[in-house]
Amino acid sequence: MSSQILPVAGQQGWDFASAADGDAFAADVARRLDQALAERRLWNIHGLIVLRDGRRVIERYFDGPDRARGVGDIGTVTFTAETPHDLRSCSKSIVALLYGIALAQGKVPAPEAPLLAAFPEYADLASPERARLTVQHALTMTMGTDWDESSLPYGDPRNSEIAMDNAADRYRYILERPVVDMPGAHWTYCGGATALLARLIAKGSGKPLHDFAREHLFDPLGLGPTQWATGSDGEPFAASGARMALRDFARIGMLMLSGGRADGRQIVPADWITRCTTPAVSADELRRYGYQWFLLDIGFGKPRGWAVGRLERMWLAQGEGGQRLYIIPALQLVIAVTAGNYERDDQSLPPTRILREIVLASVE
Repeated sequence: MSSQILPVAGQQGWDFASAADGDAFAADVARRLDQALAERRLWNIHGLIVLRDGRRVIERYFDGPDRARGVGDIGTVTFTAETPHDLRSCSKSIVALLYGIALAQGKVPAPEAPLLAAFPEYADLASPERARLTVQHALTMTMGTDWDESSLPYGDPRNSEIAMDNAADRYRYILERPVVDMPGAHWTYCGGATALLARLIAKGSGKPLHDFAREHLFDPLGLGPTQWATGSDGEPFAASGARMALRDFARIGMLMLSGGRADGRQIVPADWITRCTTPAVSADELRRYGYQWFLLDIGFGKPRGWAVGRLERMWLAQGEGGQRLYIIPALQLVIAVTAGNYERDDQSLPPTRILREIVLASVE
């Protein structure tokens, strides 16, 4: 795996200035990263950016095999600051931001609104159980419907997300799933929930998802070229189809840190950022879930007795293959990682090591 260090030169929008010469944190991060690479503890990493206080601590790119959603293998890629990369399920977190923008424009139903009523074209699916579903249940993945995309690999047609993609009508497929649990009671990972949110954005705005994203989020942020993969039916892979360069991915993190503001402009309503990052349900023993964002408290620093040295809230967007956007507001820290460890059991290890053993280990 070869590494490339690029000079500091932001695209449009934010110009990520470098940390000051002699910055101890930046030097420590670089040293730990080089050591981890030399010891081959990070595999198939395609790119890494660390920002602190809005300044670039480190930015690295690598060569490696990659895939594109809906296309498959695209061979070995030499990644640069301009190379687009699949975000996979980090796309879900972006859809949540888009929903907040559309809501402020009055183009989509409020979270408390009945979900099925927003899809009158599927009125034949009405039932007492589905009548309890709200948009918020989709935002928090607590719809309580029969859905499994966790126990089966994404290459398996029985995986619910793949079955949705292959269905004659993906939205009917999602909405007709049996309700097997009380809506709001438990969290179930569900790309179908994200697809419904994206469909509401498209219906309300009269624009395809990517066009709406480009006009109201990506362009205002000054992002470079972006893509959103679509299925054979022309509908977007809302939950997993976004592609953008790593720097642009990091800009999403900066937008979150700034409460939805960029360049003096409120792009995403501040109260929506708060709702996205407020725990609504437990996802597992460690993670909670807001509106399409994972939330957890992460410990780091020198231990004090049996306790960790410090515990801070972290916001997380994560995608298959090792795509990660870590945001730690108390540290004004953004870490964006892209990788190519698709369908590997150990895919979470490299980004987790970057977070814990390289970046947080360097925090005083």
